[in-house]
This record gives sequence, C-alpha cells and structure tokens, in this order.
Amino acid sequence: MAHRKAGGSAKNLKDSNPKYLGTKKYDGQAVGAGNIIIRQRGSKILSGAGTKMGKDHTIFALVPGKVKFGSKRKVGYDGQKSIKKIVTVI
Repeated sequence: MAHRKAGGSAKNLKDSNPKYLGTKKYDGQAVGAGNIIIRQRGSKILSGAGTKMGKDHTIFALVPGKVKFGSKRKVGYDGQKSIKKIVTVI
C-alpha cells in the first residue's frame, strides 16, 4: 500500500532563464570602445559607422563617442526595398 496518494506530473511549470535583450545605450548617450549598445536576436537593427555586430547579433561600439540611431533604405536580394534601423557611434 502507498503511504501517500500519487501526485500528478506537471507539464507547464518549466521556465527559461532571462536573456536580458534590448537596447542598453540610447540615442545621445556617451559610449566607450567595446560598450554594448544593443543585444538582439537576429539583425533587427544594423550596425553602422563606429559599430560592429558580433556573432550573436550584439551591436557594440568600436570607438568612443555618442550613439546615434537612424534609418536606411536597403534593397534586398530579390529587389524589394525596405527601411532598416541603423545605429552608429559618432
């Protein structure tokens, strides 16, 4: 005989760790070389002058300066035009 009644197994009580994505430095803020500006999944925002994109699509500053956000018209491989956000350090 069982000492206790059998407990049910839960399917939806798991949770993943936080990834801390998003913008870390905003427009007009001062950054040093190597400072992370944006952590993202995929290249939603592109890197411009004074910045570089890491292998996990993190955008970081190459030179010290101020962060500037803008947009740029891009032509895709299929000829379709789109407007992409771009971040630079001036």
